[in-house]
Amino acid sequence: MTRPITAGVDGSPESAAAAAWAAREAVRRDLPLRLVHVGQRLPETLVLAALEDTQDRQDRWAGDLLAETEQEIAERHPGLAVTTDVLGEDGAASPLVAAAGDAELLALGARGHGALVGFLLGSVGQQVIAGAERPVVLVREGDEASAEAAGRDVIVGQEGDPEDSAAALEFAFTTAAARGAGVRAVRAWSLPPVFAYSPASLALLDESGGMEPHEKKALAAALAPWRERFPDVPVTEHVEIGSAGQVLLSVASEAQLLVVGRRARRTAVGARIGSVAHAVLHHAPCPVAVVPPA
Repeated sequence: MTRPITAGVDGSPESAAAAAWAAREAVRRDLPLRLVHVGQRLPETLVLAALEDTQDRQDRWAGDLLAETEQEIAERHPGLAVTTDVLGEDGAASPLVAAAGDAELLALGARGHGALVGFLLGSVGQQVIAGAERPVVLVREGDEASAEAAGRDVIVGQEGDPEDSAAALEFAFTTAAARGAGVRAVRAWSLPPVFAYSPASLALLDESGGMEPHEKKALAAALAPWRERFPDVPVTEHVEIGSAGQVLLSVASEAQLLVVGRRARRTAVGARIGSVAHAVLHHAPCPVAVVPPA
């Protein structure tokens, strides 16, 4: 089954940027594009004007919005196959999670911090990212195709053992190959408390020559199968001491896309994404892809 690139459209400038981003990605990957609208988000002026036929107005507004977005994309990408759907009625996360499950990836718009770069991620967005079985890409207003053509890398965070970041690395390499871009793989490390050392870990570090060489070897091992699978993708290895979120954000200005893995967990107040994903989603100046584990 061919999975489409899917974008959520709600009439905001952010979702328009996400739809444009998704259309470019669909063309690169030779995949169809699906535009979806969840809920019935009416402009405030239309809400005030609506009387007993509010539902009809909402339906027409959603249909017109999707048709206008489809037309704009068709003018930019004449050969791209585009479908549209209205999902659900209340703007809940579940229809978007379901749409993501049928997609190669789901692109969503997210509000920027105004003078500060980054995203404001609402509760629905967090639920979608935490629950989606496929990658979710957050795009903010102002994202332009020029940033993708400026020679910037696709930056991906790698942590843990090779299998821990395999899904994020696969997504980063696949995306970079489709764009003719390079991959910069970033691994952050920190000094553990002295009491965390064990004789076995000390022996391993001694064999590696210390903490930083050990981390470099771990990153190289994680990248080895993807270098072999994508031999034409240039790779830069970046190992730096610090928290993963801080290190990724320090190089995010040089990225056309920032890719992180997801470690969602359930709490008493709902789903929560991992701290690294949370940090970059709120502060990165470029689109951010959050990739669930394989």
